[in-house]
Amino acid sequence: MTKTKIDLQMPFKYFLIGITLLFITVAHSQDITPKFGEGMLRLVSKDSSWSVRFAPRIQFRALSNWDYENDKFGKPEHSFLIRRARLKFDGFAYSPKLRYKIELGLSNQDISRASDFTGNAPNIIFDAVIMWNFYENFELWAGQAKLPGNRERVISSANLQLIDRSILNSTFNIDRDLGIQLRHHFNISEKIIIREMLAFSQGEGRNIITGNLGGNQYTSRVEILPLGEFTKKGDYIGGDIYREKSPKLAIGATFDLNQDAVKTRSNMGNYMENDIGFHETTISTVFVDAMFKYNGFSFMGEYSYRDATDPIAKNSDGSTTGEEVYTGQGFNFQGGYMFKTNWEIAARFSSILPETRFLANDTRTQYTLGGSKYIVGHKLKVQSDLSYATNGGESDSIEFRIGFDLHF
Repeated sequence: MTKTKIDLQMPFKYFLIGITLLFITVAHSQDITPKFGEGMLRLVSKDSSWSVRFAPRIQFRALSNWDYENDKFGKPEHSFLIRRARLKFDGFAYSPKLRYKIELGLSNQDISRASDFTGNAPNIIFDAVIMWNFYENFELWAGQAKLPGNRERVISSANLQLIDRSILNSTFNIDRDLGIQLRHHFNISEKIIIREMLAFSQGEGRNIITGNLGGNQYTSRVEILPLGEFTKKGDYIGGDIYREKSPKLAIGATFDLNQDAVKTRSNMGNYMENDIGFHETTISTVFVDAMFKYNGFSFMGEYSYRDATDPIAKNSDGSTTGEEVYTGQGFNFQGGYMFKTNWEIAARFSSILPETRFLANDTRTQYTLGGSKYIVGHKLKVQSDLSYATNGGESDSIEFRIGFDLHF
């Protein structure tokens, strides 16, 4: 098993090294020197029939954890982590109306969760999607990409206000999948903007090669921006780093239906295997969220709710397998203030409340206080936060994190 894994990884290593050297060589020969934060390399063909931008990024992190029980702290645990190391490519092909995006993950956490369902190969591909603006404000996506789920998940991990996403997101998000998406937007007035998004996907998550084990996944999302567009798409960027000169507000709602799902968290989580194959149940997930920004102040709120027709996984004789769909609800509220010195303070409150039988004591609440120094916006920053979490029937815990982002 180990040998097979090594053999599968080697072609990827050579491919990535070769691509990187090729781009560096081409960039040097063309004397291309883009500004920091706009990609390490940006190329456009002489006849303007294609373009490519190459942008690597790194997230380094140091963590310390203390369990708190019996009115005292336990022995601390410390670790260092390359949380993310990724290569991003984007541009257009044939026409500016036909765009593409590729994102590859290299860190251990990026490529983890290899299984029979992914061909036991490193889970490297995050995004591989083509986006075609085929008519006016309509755009068709095809490939693997984030589904139009909760706002916090769609915000890139490179653009987060705190050092990582909330426990609501880790529990309820619907992440990436393979399929097609249709996106559209229109203006009701000079300022009021409406966006609509529809997705039809496999429902199994990213990089699955075994096909569709259950039904399909259907996702719809509507957003309204009643006060006009945010600066540089700031409704999907953490913190008010552009210090909006007038109030900006975005409100969104998502409904996701995964028909005959076989995983515990819609298209994520564990497979619910039983004695005849897989336990199947239809899972519905709802998200409601909002983002507000003005003059350095920012606020984001999210609510999630998940339900399933038959959440407890069973064998053919009715006995339980020990797996179940994580149903219940979650809340996440966070806000911050960006000083003119590009320092920001931020705070977050998150809570998840399960409804299913085996998870009745898994109610979790987390309080987080953080600070960030933006050297070149989100492209180069140092962040730190301190969190206190109550973990249902388990001991409470305190976590301290500090790290940096470097994003070309």
